[in-house]
Amino acid sequence: MRHWFKDAHFRSLLKNSSYLAVSKAIAAVAGIATLAFAGRGLGVALFGMLILITSYAKAASGISKFQSWQLIVRYGGSALAAGEHEEFKASTGFAFALDVVSGVGGMIVAVMILPFIASWMGISNQYLWLALLYCTLLPTMGAATPVGVLRALDRFDLISWQGTTYPIARAILAGIAFASGAPIEAYVAIWYVTDLGGDIYLWFLAWRELKRRGLLKGIRPTLKPDRLPGAWRFAIHVNLTSSLMVAWGPIARLVVGGLLGPAGAALFRVASSLTDSAQKPSDLLARAFYPEVMKMDLKSKKPWKLMLRGTALAGAVGIASILVLLVVGKPLIHTLFGKEFVGAYPVIMVLIVAPLLTIVSFPLPSMLYALDRPDAPLKARLIGTIIFFVTIAPLAWARDVIGAAMAFVAGTAAMVVVLIWQLWREYHRVRA
Repeated sequence: MRHWFKDAHFRSLLKNSSYLAVSKAIAAVAGIATLAFAGRGLGVALFGMLILITSYAKAASGISKFQSWQLIVRYGGSALAAGEHEEFKASTGFAFALDVVSGVGGMIVAVMILPFIASWMGISNQYLWLALLYCTLLPTMGAATPVGVLRALDRFDLISWQGTTYPIARAILAGIAFASGAPIEAYVAIWYVTDLGGDIYLWFLAWRELKRRGLLKGIRPTLKPDRLPGAWRFAIHVNLTSSLMVAWGPIARLVVGGLLGPAGAALFRVASSLTDSAQKPSDLLARAFYPEVMKMDLKSKKPWKLMLRGTALAGAVGIASILVLLVVGKPLIHTLFGKEFVGAYPVIMVLIVAPLLTIVSFPLPSMLYALDRPDAPLKARLIGTIIFFVTIAPLAWARDVIGAAMAFVAGTAAMVVVLIWQLWREYHRVRA
């Protein structure tokens, strides 16, 4: 492996992902502490209600937003590498306009339809006003322009710094709420304030970096990206893929809440939060991998070697994390959340397969985007989502929360198989 480190792209991948790793490690500890305080302070039922309220807003945001950071990396990152600032500014202006339109539009739609579907998702009328209030976060929650700017400018250190601030603040405030016996309204307020503060701080960091480099002048919001060929096609494909991705997080929790009640959603959330921690290495590498591969020639061997090396690295770290979780998962849940949450451990035993599949496939969507195939991850995600939704109800009714986890794993497996097949075809086409 020593010769791997002679590759400048591999060293850059490690450097940028290490910034994110430190941030995510701190955020993960703070996040689990936050959930533990909330779980112990509210109990299973009210904790589940908190999860459903916040998950609805995240689901609405995920469906409406365009993942505009990918536009900036796709068009602006390569332009900056070539010394061309105008395309970077055009992609940033287009991304900003998409964020504004999708954020405000998503908020209006989410608030309008929630009263009609709240009871189906397990949100009781007593707490409907809290869910409606939380939806006002959507304009900032869905904005990805600052992330794209900082990634394109290779300022992963600033993203890392921002990623630690609001989870720590949320953990501290949740600890205070737990110690004082605060009601659910206080916990929703804590989630709201820390989400909003983290988003505003990220915008400030991006604005400051643009100003420092003299790139602010000429950035204008527009929905007509004339300088960016195929930008709308790319944005729509990425948006649809992002919308389907939400089905595996917030929407999955809402569906579990609708099928099994708030307590089922609480157990599924605890299990998924712990299993998600096992796939963090691949998530971090994926965020650093995409900007790096956009700088490379896909017809050469270098990006493909980088993909395999990144997969090997993520696989080694991820498998070690999975083994640790399997060994200490049950006592960890009992210690952090209490005896009434121990039922989440059997769910973990099933759900742990999903992050293993995600770890070994993390570079595939980025490679397909770099190959100008934004439709490929969309097709894979669509097939996986269909399988997930077709199977979740019968499996959940038959096996409770474990059944929901089985449906999640089945959908993930189908998506990964389709991704591998599509990239294999593209590899032979490009290398030929």
